[in-house]
Amino acid sequence: MASNVVAPLLDIDESSGASEELLRREHVPWGILLRLAQWEAGNLWRISWASILITVFSFMLSLVSQMFVGHLGELELAGASITNIGIQGLAYGIMIGMASAVQTVCGQAYGARSYTAMGIVCQRALVLQLATAIPIAFLYWFAGPFLRLIGQEADVAAAGQLYARGLVLQLLAFALFCPMQRFLQAQNIVNPVAYITLAVLIFHIFASWLVVFVLDLGLLGAALTLSFSWWVLVVLTWAYIIWSPACKETWTGLSFLAFRGLWGYAKLAFASAVMLALEIWYVQGFVLLTGFLPNSEIALDSLSICINYWNWDFQIMLGLSYAASIRVGNELGAGHPKVARFSVIVVVMASIAFSVLVTLLVIILRYPLSTLYTSSTTIIVAVISMMPLLAISIFLNGIQPILSGVAVGSGWQAIVAYVNVGAYYLIGLPIGCVLGYKTSLGAAGIWWGLIIGVFLQTIALIIITARTNWDKEVIIVHRSADLLELKFLLGRGLDS
Repeated sequence: MASNVVAPLLDIDESSGASEELLRREHVPWGILLRLAQWEAGNLWRISWASILITVFSFMLSLVSQMFVGHLGELELAGASITNIGIQGLAYGIMIGMASAVQTVCGQAYGARSYTAMGIVCQRALVLQLATAIPIAFLYWFAGPFLRLIGQEADVAAAGQLYARGLVLQLLAFALFCPMQRFLQAQNIVNPVAYITLAVLIFHIFASWLVVFVLDLGLLGAALTLSFSWWVLVVLTWAYIIWSPACKETWTGLSFLAFRGLWGYAKLAFASAVMLALEIWYVQGFVLLTGFLPNSEIALDSLSICINYWNWDFQIMLGLSYAASIRVGNELGAGHPKVARFSVIVVVMASIAFSVLVTLLVIILRYPLSTLYTSSTTIIVAVISMMPLLAISIFLNGIQPILSGVAVGSGWQAIVAYVNVGAYYLIGLPIGCVLGYKTSLGAAGIWWGLIIGVFLQTIALIIITARTNWDKEVIIVHRSADLLELKFLLGRGLDS
């Protein structure tokens, strides 16, 4: 009897349909569950490794520019740093959030084999994101008054404005790259984008060295170089979409259908923007709040170092989150609710295991990690004192971004946006302000507020995910996919 139970597993061969049948059994033996977990982990790894590299390499483009700017002087570094936090962070949150709607619609449409709709959705996203980026560009151009408004000194604000003006073209390129990347990811096309991003990063390092050290073009030159590198990335990615045989079914050329029914897609895109932007702004807002503490220089330096490590971990988890979103969206679109649910379980367990490992490394290596960014004994002591908080944040990173990715793949952005407002801004932020400004905790108190908000949001996402009726989600996805396909075939676009 046991052999009869195990035998069908040999026929899976990465077939989610066969996996769905196995998971629908009333009692699934542990041996089969283990093999299915290995199969699902392989699926996730094939998508996530390249997705992680894409997020890390694209993150490093700005980091490389900031490193070269640091050699120009303290004022230039301060201006570039506050621009990255106060201006770019604001824009990135909106652009990345809006692009996640492409993951939802295209991921589900790909699983449902509604290929003809995907290219139109990508074009619609490009139109909408470019239209959104244009008014944001005015914030870049007039960044000086905004930076003064949030408490920056006049000379730092002036340097920040100069750097921000050089990044206006980068903003437009970023707005176009995000939907194209998500369009390809929804089709499980991630390796080519990773290779393209790595090539652009290498080019950017050389170009930045040439502009800063050889041509001596200063702060504006460094910013314009970053903008140029991002446009190289956009052009190469666009060329791949147009000419690659891998996209021949999903990309059938430009169409005026992209301009029809924008409001229907915009509602999901803006809900996505609110959801993810609130998460990104939450962390950066706490960094800005630290600048108003007594002895703010030490507090800001120590918190910035810890947040930098947190950002590296977050970039890795963001790549894994993209993989979770793709897997859940594809399986829901393919009509496999049990596999979608199983994928959620596997990716959460894998990310928790990774986060526990990183958490232990942070605690064990707290002194060496504190000395990498500074030689100041005072700041080193301050960083070491905050390492336990960093460890807690990294552990929560093993759950929260992954469940956010599941929410994107399932199309729950609007629900999660409300959760983020409540957990982050109605609870976490006020608690952080009270602990930071009204107690002796200082920067640590502000970070405790951040942790409390993330913890509450994580609990809410766990409850939402655990209570999900995945069979019902499949029905919803198939109705929307069929409607989407029908409207595009009729030439009416998505207008509901």
